[in-house]
Amino acid sequence: MKYIVASAWPYSDYVPHLGTVIHLLSADVYSRYLRLMGHEVVFVTGSDEHGTPIELEARKRKVNPRELTDQVHEYNLELFRKLNLSFSLYSRTESEVHKDFVKKFLMHLYNLGYIYPVEEELPYCPNDKIFLPDRYVVGTCPYCGYEDAKGDQCDRCGRLLTPKDLINPRCAICGATPEWRKTRNYYIDLSKVQDKIYDWLQRIQKITENVKKYSISWIKQGLKPRSLTRDIPWGIESPFPSSKGKTIYVWFDALLGYLSATKEYFMREGKGETYWEKYWKDESARSVYFIGKDNIPFHSILLPGLLIASESNYVLPWGISATEYLMYEDKKFSKSRKIGIWLDEAIKIMSPDYWRWVLIRMRPEGGDSNFTWKEFHRIVNNELNDDIGNFVYRVLSLIKSRFNGVIPFPEKTGDTEAEITSKIIKSTRRVISFLDEVRLKKSTDHILEIARVGNKYLNDRAPWDLVKGNMALAKGVIYTSADIIRVLAQLLYPFMPQTSERLWSQLGYKSKVEEAKWDKIVDNRIEPGTKIGKFEPLFMKLEKDFLRNITKEIEKAREEAEKERPRLIKD
Repeated sequence: MKYIVASAWPYSDYVPHLGTVIHLLSADVYSRYLRLMGHEVVFVTGSDEHGTPIELEARKRKVNPRELTDQVHEYNLELFRKLNLSFSLYSRTESEVHKDFVKKFLMHLYNLGYIYPVEEELPYCPNDKIFLPDRYVVGTCPYCGYEDAKGDQCDRCGRLLTPKDLINPRCAICGATPEWRKTRNYYIDLSKVQDKIYDWLQRIQKITENVKKYSISWIKQGLKPRSLTRDIPWGIESPFPSSKGKTIYVWFDALLGYLSATKEYFMREGKGETYWEKYWKDESARSVYFIGKDNIPFHSILLPGLLIASESNYVLPWGISATEYLMYEDKKFSKSRKIGIWLDEAIKIMSPDYWRWVLIRMRPEGGDSNFTWKEFHRIVNNELNDDIGNFVYRVLSLIKSRFNGVIPFPEKTGDTEAEITSKIIKSTRRVISFLDEVRLKKSTDHILEIARVGNKYLNDRAPWDLVKGNMALAKGVIYTSADIIRVLAQLLYPFMPQTSERLWSQLGYKSKVEEAKWDKIVDNRIEPGTKIGKFEPLFMKLEKDFLRNITKEIEKAREEAEKERPRLIKD
């Protein structure tokens, strides 16, 4: 089966914080899982470089926007490598392939009659002397009364808005009341395909019920034409007639990046300019998107609308995994107020695999979740160190001390071993089932359950005592325990690839753990007679004073990260 796995494109104005990283990491875990199941996977995303925020930040720093985004893109890409994100391609909206694709795609819709010019009045800031894009007009939402709604969407109720919808609008840059001035922009009208979007929403496989209901309610209200071009110089130049100086609205630009990045990936692989269509135009192929809840209408309405309107037989989204918000110690992440942890700071405090596990364990799947250092401490010490690491180290130590470092042949086993094996198989299948349902956090519950079952089994059977009088059964217990470690090593791979690889090597395997496909994970057993490798504790237990000293650790990490950041994104 062919899969396109995509994550919302991180905005290229600063280092991503943990809330942004969750979407990328979730897509990576799912991509790794699919590959282990034998599927063909293209995992794409990239830097979202266009729009007014980038232009204004560059203006403030007195540089060209491209100079700013070049530095951000390269720096963030290196951070993602350290986090072991397995992109097929991490592209950028400044890619020439992307810009060319967007222009041709939108001109195709223009020729089909979906795009047309409109004379309109738009908000203009008399202080900053620029037309204000939607997100740079803020005010009170007319639907829920939220006083800091943006001109394209209310972050509280999720409604799509226009600046004219807002009550008491103001410039988000300086706070001035905007004037309304005439200009000419191009609009896109997807109302012609809203019935087809509705039909697709009824069929989509992997989408939560609240997302589906939310999207369907929007369709039932009727889709309204939306502005496609902006009066700003930074972005993809408008390809439409008499539109010089205008650029494409950043959201339409980025949504089409999923297609253009796939095309660019295969071009880089030497497959030519049309091979990407084997994924995007294969009706059996599946595309899955990992986003935040604030991006839902763009992916559940605009993206399928664009694909349907193109009449090009593109595959529509098969799954949309939208998480809620990740808070930081009960507060929203804020760069200006320095609330939160950014990726380059995080990996100075703790190694990447720890963060991969912790973030999936805190993944806001059913509602907003809250990152706290207290919970971080608990997860590392209790789950990683005590549940998983302790079990592994005890078993490997017994193999080394009692069996000369060789996994013994199970000369004798009993009903207990059969029962334990059955439990491990059941939990393994649950891990796979929840991964298939894109319930990543839930799948880790059952990985932990396997480790806990192993620990209890080891304690109950006490092989250190059995070796004194029942060596045959002791061998069976150690063999069964070693096989549980094999299962853990394989199941940990999507979440903690480096740790998984270390554990696989400690078990004595010479191959790569990712080569052990999951279609036989419950049938294969570890080979008796295998000599285990050198081993050491998998995890480092955090000291008792970790929480007391965390503020100093954060300050130290922040200072070190600041020194390494490129010139244009230093605080």
